[in-house]
Amino acid sequence: MSFALLLDMSFAVMGAGVGAGLAAIGAGIGIGRIGGSAMEAMARQPEAANRLQTTMLIIAALVEVAALFALVICFIISGKA
Repeated sequence: MSFALLLDMSFAVMGAGVGAGLAAIGAGIGIGRIGGSAMEAMARQPEAANRLQTTMLIIAALVEVAALFALVICFIISGKA
């Protein structure tokens, strides 16, 4: 194999690693903001806590699915290298 091909493969693996890290950081920030906002809303209106909790869990699941999708794409990219 040539040096250029090895360099391209290493850039692909490095890019996949950076992408996986960014996806994890983004999911962590998203879940933190969702949780914080939901707690603040529950403190303001305790009678709506059940509806808020249900909505919070649905949105948190969607954030996690987006992060998992990004991680799968990163693993596919690293597998192609």
